[in-house]
Amino acid sequence: MDLRPNQTIYINNLNEKIKKEELKKSLYAIFSQFGQILDIVALKTLKMRGQAFVIFKEIASASNALRTMQGFPFYDKPMRIAYAKTDSDMVAKIKGTFKERPKKVRPSKPVVTTDDKKDKKKKASNAENTNPNTQSEQPPNQILFLTNLPEETNEMMLSMLFNQFPGFKEVRLVPNRHDIAFVEFATELQSNAAKEALQGFKITPSHAMKITFAKK
Repeated sequence: MDLRPNQTIYINNLNEKIKKEELKKSLYAIFSQFGQILDIVALKTLKMRGQAFVIFKEIASASNALRTMQGFPFYDKPMRIAYAKTDSDMVAKIKGTFKERPKKVRPSKPVVTTDDKKDKKKKASNAENTNPNTQSEQPPNQILFLTNLPEETNEMMLSMLFNQFPGFKEVRLVPNRHDIAFVEFATELQSNAAKEALQGFKITPSHAMKITFAKK
């Protein structure tokens, strides 16, 4: 059971009814918050059903994802997550291209977590600088307003993203509008915590989500 940490995590107990493409998009949406994802491998063969591999660029991202998302209810089933065995042998066979060099990825940047924190702070301050009037115009509210969402966004994807925060109540999509949505929390404090954590979160590489408080 004690597998050596590496960039690839192995996930099983996934809902087998979910289509492969939707599964990969949803996995990307919830795991990209931990760091850059190089690839997601999900096969629909009988032997590989209900399983997937998420390959991160950095080991620290994979470790953080494994700790945080263990048992996370994904499509109504708790995920079981472990490090992939021996530097992702199975992934290497499936892809035929995976380089087994987990220890020499970025020798000049040994402390990934600190950089991640700095990036998040930078993103948060950038968001505040771009929108100096947001706080004064719209006072804190337990309902968040999301914009710049990609076309394939669905209720399940947003629910999985926001229900990791305490007080999450529901996601409300707007008919005939793919790019906006509302997310409700129990209190203003809880909605603010989710807003700060997910501000600028990329649901897809080209769509950074913008979050403001909804008008009262």
